[in-house]
Amino acid sequence: MAKKDRTTDEAKEKEKEKDREKWMARFQVRLAMQPGVDRPVVLQAVEEVTAHCAETGEHPRTAFGNPDAYAVQAAARLVPADRAAGARRRNALVDALDSVRDAAGKIGGL
Repeated sequence: MAKKDRTTDEAKEKEKEKDREKWMARFQVRLAMQPGVDRPVVLQAVEEVTAHCAETGEHPRTAFGNPDAYAVQAAARLVPADRAAGARRRNALVDALDSVRDAAGKIGGL
C-alpha cells in the first residue's frame, strides 16, 4: 500500500509542477505584452516570483493570484511611467497606420 501512496504522491507533485509551469508561462507572456516591458523587466519579475515561491513553498497562484492581473501589477511597478506611456503612444500610432493600410488595401481592391 505504501508504494501506491508514493506513486499517487509523485503524480500529484508532477501535476503541481505542471500547473506552476503553466502559471509562469502565462505570466511571462502577459508581462511581455505590457507597454514598455523589455527582456530585463521580464527576467526581474520572473526572478522575484521564483525566489518568493522557493522561499515560502507557495504556489505562484496562491502567492500572486491570477497571472494576467499580476503581470499588469508587475509592469506598473517595474516599468517607469514615462517609458510605458511612450510605448502606449507608439502602439496607438502603429494601430492607426495598420488601419489606414487596411482601408487603402480595400479601396485598391475595388
